[in-house]
Amino acid sequence: MFFKIYLIIINVVAFFVVKSDKRKAIKNKFRISEKNLFLISILGGSIGFYIGMNYFRHKTNKTKFKIGIPFLMLVQIILLSFFV
Repeated sequence: MFFKIYLIIINVVAFFVVKSDKRKAIKNKFRISEKNLFLISILGGSIGFYIGMNYFRHKTNKTKFKIGIPFLMLVQIILLSFFV
């Protein structure tokens, strides 16, 4: 039960982190590093990040995000299917 709640929270956080970074990019403010964006995805937020990435049209032209986030999402889904 705790793990499901964690996944929901981390994906909601990832979604809003993408929104925040997009807003900062538009306003030319200090941005969230790509390392931290990937870290949120690696920690389980890849689905929320992917949805946010496409919804806000942010990082969709960067190859490492266009390929990396769906790859992380696939790996996490496969891992979940084995362990849950």
